[in-house]
Amino acid sequence: MFNHFLRENKISAAILTIIRLYLGYAWFTAGWHKVVDGFDASGYLANAVANPVKGPDGSMVYGWYVNFLESFALPNIELFNFIVPWGETLIGLGLMLGCLTTAAMFFGLVMNFSFFLAGTVSHNPTDIFLGFIILTAGFNAGKYGLDRWVVPFIRKTAKTYIGKDKAKAEA
Repeated sequence: MFNHFLRENKISAAILTIIRLYLGYAWFTAGWHKVVDGFDASGYLANAVANPVKGPDGSMVYGWYVNFLESFALPNIELFNFIVPWGETLIGLGLMLGCLTTAAMFFGLVMNFSFFLAGTVSHNPTDIFLGFIILTAGFNAGKYGLDRWVVPFIRKTAKTYIGKDKAKAEA
């Protein structure tokens, strides 16, 4: 019943638009400041490796993530210095415009969980909660945005190409 409300209801679409704009603005401003002012994730990542999330018994909780940061993220810091600010900016833009909303929110959640796994709590729990609402709502979250036109165009284009591939396969 709640899923139906989130995915089909016009009132829900209006509420989702407000949530989407709030999250989009937060993502966009965070990312844009990093793009304009410069960004270097090396200190943050080194601190996440040096001070990993620990459980009540004092043992490392996300050892696999610390290993990822140590063996992949830090050696490729230039890539992360590019991906993080531009990713945040594009996630925010997608959410604010309601364009590819579910994709933007999916990648926003990936980044939220990455920050969480590195030990940053901040506003991530709230963003994750609201993000899952947006993700669950699907198309309805971008109904009052560019998704109203973009999603049908993508579906139509995909059907055309899939139809051509099936015709080739049958021939």
